[in-house]
Amino acid sequence: MSSSPPIDLNQPVGDRVEKTTCYMCACRCGIDVHLRGDKVRYIEGNRDHPVNKGVLCGKGSAGIMQHYSPARLQAPMKRVGPRGSGQFEEITWDEALEIATSWLGDVRRRDPKQLAFFTGRDQSQSLTGLWAMQYGTPNFAAHGGFCSVNMAAGGLYTFGGAFWEFGDPDWEHTKYFLLFGVAEDHASNPIKAGIGKLKGRGGKVVSVNPVRTGYAAVSDEWVGIKPGTDGLFVGALIHEMFRNRTIDLDYLGRYTNSGWLVIQDAGAADDGLFARDEDGAALVFDTETQQLSNAMNPDARAAMTGARALPDGRQARPVFELLAERFLSPDYAPEAVAAETGVSAEQTRRIAAELARVAFEEEIVLDRPWTDWAGRKHDKMIGRPVSMHAMRGISAHSNGFQTCRMIHILQILLGTIDCPGGFRYKPPYPKQTPPNLLPHGASGDIKPEMPLGGPHLGFPHGPEHLLLDDEGGPNRIDKAFSWDAPMSSHGLMHMVINNAARKDPYAIDVLFLYMANMAWNSSMNVPGTLDALTATDENGDYVIPKIIYSDAYYSETVPFADLILPDTTYLERYDCISLLDRPISEPDYLADSIRHPVVKPDRDVRGFQEVLIDLGARLGLPAFTMEDGSPRYPGGYADYIVNHERKPGIGPLSGFRGDGTEFGKGAPNPDQLQRYIDNGAFFEHRLDPSHAYFKHANRGYLDWGIEKGIRLSPEPTIFQLYSEPLQKFRLAGRGHGERQPPDRARERLERYFDPLPFWYPPFEGTQVASGAFPLHAITQRPMHMYHSWGSQNAWLRQITAANRLYIHRSVGDRIGAEDDDWVWLRSHLGRVKCQVRLMDGVNPDTVWTWNAIGKRRGAWGLSADAPESNQGFLLNHLISELLPAREGGYSYSNSDPITGQAAWFDLRVAIEKADGAGTTEPFFEPLGASGQPPSPSKLAYGAEFRKDGR
Repeated sequence: MSSSPPIDLNQPVGDRVEKTTCYMCACRCGIDVHLRGDKVRYIEGNRDHPVNKGVLCGKGSAGIMQHYSPARLQAPMKRVGPRGSGQFEEITWDEALEIATSWLGDVRRRDPKQLAFFTGRDQSQSLTGLWAMQYGTPNFAAHGGFCSVNMAAGGLYTFGGAFWEFGDPDWEHTKYFLLFGVAEDHASNPIKAGIGKLKGRGGKVVSVNPVRTGYAAVSDEWVGIKPGTDGLFVGALIHEMFRNRTIDLDYLGRYTNSGWLVIQDAGAADDGLFARDEDGAALVFDTETQQLSNAMNPDARAAMTGARALPDGRQARPVFELLAERFLSPDYAPEAVAAETGVSAEQTRRIAAELARVAFEEEIVLDRPWTDWAGRKHDKMIGRPVSMHAMRGISAHSNGFQTCRMIHILQILLGTIDCPGGFRYKPPYPKQTPPNLLPHGASGDIKPEMPLGGPHLGFPHGPEHLLLDDEGGPNRIDKAFSWDAPMSSHGLMHMVINNAARKDPYAIDVLFLYMANMAWNSSMNVPGTLDALTATDENGDYVIPKIIYSDAYYSETVPFADLILPDTTYLERYDCISLLDRPISEPDYLADSIRHPVVKPDRDVRGFQEVLIDLGARLGLPAFTMEDGSPRYPGGYADYIVNHERKPGIGPLSGFRGDGTEFGKGAPNPDQLQRYIDNGAFFEHRLDPSHAYFKHANRGYLDWGIEKGIRLSPEPTIFQLYSEPLQKFRLAGRGHGERQPPDRARERLERYFDPLPFWYPPFEGTQVASGAFPLHAITQRPMHMYHSWGSQNAWLRQITAANRLYIHRSVGDRIGAEDDDWVWLRSHLGRVKCQVRLMDGVNPDTVWTWNAIGKRRGAWGLSADAPESNQGFLLNHLISELLPAREGGYSYSNSDPITGQAAWFDLRVAIEKADGAGTTEPFFEPLGASGQPPSPSKLAYGAEFRKDGR
């Protein structure tokens, strides 16, 4: 018999359970928080929640230690020593808000451009964006510019959606799943569950990634590609599709611009634009009538090949023919790309054949009637069971935008967008192509004490939508929406500090940051960024005069700020995961959710959203004040969530509107938050089954979307194989149009703004001496942590407390290194000292490490001997924020030339064995941390819950 004592498995964990939304990654899973008294005892998944259905990963469960982190800020503070010293004095919230209001109010009265307001992964960008718009500064964006703007913009310009928050594989029906460069700390629960379903049905998972970890480790096939060459590999797959004629021509004719005619008139101002009729409608050549026809005529049968005469006698050719000509080029043949990609021609051809076989020989047929945008009735939904997913490993390259476009075009050629078995849109997607949201913040838009005329971020359709000053230069501090990065839909957050310190394009007075660790792991060239934060002028004054920072934790950025506004943890505040921002919808349902305070703060802290609304009222921003000047939302963020309306009837939350029975559109409901809380902190509306697929062309879904306020136009979304906005920028570079770029940008526009996607080598490999730096260097996101937040967490630190540089065994043999030996890793910018581990599952020309494990001493409440700061390291020290100067001395940012996406993964390095051991380098002096409790020598939690007190 067992000697184990009996355990009552039905004993309650706590004395109550509160349901809210996790914040330990971006999945936004539902959680049950078990509390005993005012203490959190246990966190588990909410089984009723549509995102995770009760599943919770290690990050989510470890939220207890995030909430009780010793790094939590305690109270508002103002700097009393030099920047970086960490010398602060605690102040009251009244004083903190008075200081912030004084600084911000002065700038708004003089010149709103002198405020740069940028936020990290705060999940409340609809509020922060509105606040910045009301303030009147053009200088606002969030973290996307250094994370995944290529993925978002590449998809939205191509087919009105993108991966992850915009859509998912059809996990119930897909049979072949192809992943590219996935960030494994994002959406990990749904993807893990989906892969399990797929493999359980005998489907195949193929991972294209330089490193075989995480999803790649459980894939059926690993394609160990060289970083930055994914587009070349995809181009070879497309080459094979055209060569073997395994393309869904019927799908292309119905849903894409493949038949649209492109003007062929070299040197003309409209060369490369779509041929249009007198009403501006794009034209096709109708093979039935043998005449030109409106491309949106549902009865037209567009010719896919052949030059056609236009009424003015000029020639035009259909997009499909131009696309086929591009990818049938020998340059994209599998044999031609094998050396560059590291993928054999045989593997490429086999994968292309498998994709085609599954798509066309194993189609999915659902007996589900639906009606398309033209009123044509279909008795079945027919799909291609091939799906794809990609993330930051594709985005974070200087060729990422065109690579993302290629991945989406591969899907479209196979006919797999929003069909059974393929990629599926999540409501409120898809958008139009290109989206009709335009950026605001050009020279004439900026006026003292006046709001901006519209949102900061958007999707330019051509040079007319750039945000330029009166001389044609950048009107934003990050140079977004200028000739440097014309289609920078998320801004360039990684360039703000360095641009401001150089006063390029101008100086600012206040830098306002939220939850963005820009003094450490969120910046390229960390030493240069620290120099920029502390740079002084000839009078000894800081070049960036005032820095306001809000965070919940004592990160490496806190000591460099002048005013600290301490945030709460996610269990202590309201949050709104909104359809106006980044909702939790899945393809079969529209959904959003909230967080609400399940515990009260035990420190003098306030939620940042609460503080921002307070500041908006103090500054008199119109959206935050009544006509008499009183606060519009005296109840704070909860008041705002319920009562703010972006348009009549449309607010931050879609559920329980009006009398509680309406959703999407409806009057504000004073009981709305309580209804969410009672419902498990979320709202969910299941789509009509006839609306579930082909959302881009489904009459029922399009009309429903307009009714519910998630769509602006009843027109279908037409997939753009050929992107006319890109050609418009190219034409400007050739000298056409009213808005002209500087001469230095003309070659750049001609080269990279090709309306048909193509592959080009990443910039660092061509603009620095790549022969001296033969290895690629990248980071991977550890699935068990999220950004830099998780690596301060006592439970998660037990999984990874110090990172290593992982190298292929052949590299170790070459330099004579074994596991845990110390090496020097050099780039053209600098070098780091770190320890190595040998492995087989990495591309032989690639080294990698875990992202954001390395910490600076004195930060995050870690002890002085913490492995994170003695053995942990960052590759950020090696990555330059600027490319080498071009002719004339101008330096572009180290970014994608189209979107401004930070090119983190273009890094090239050399490696050599280091003498002896020691600690990681570069070494930075420990940060001071006045006002913070001392770092504990031992961090434990839960002893008070044990009956015997031990």
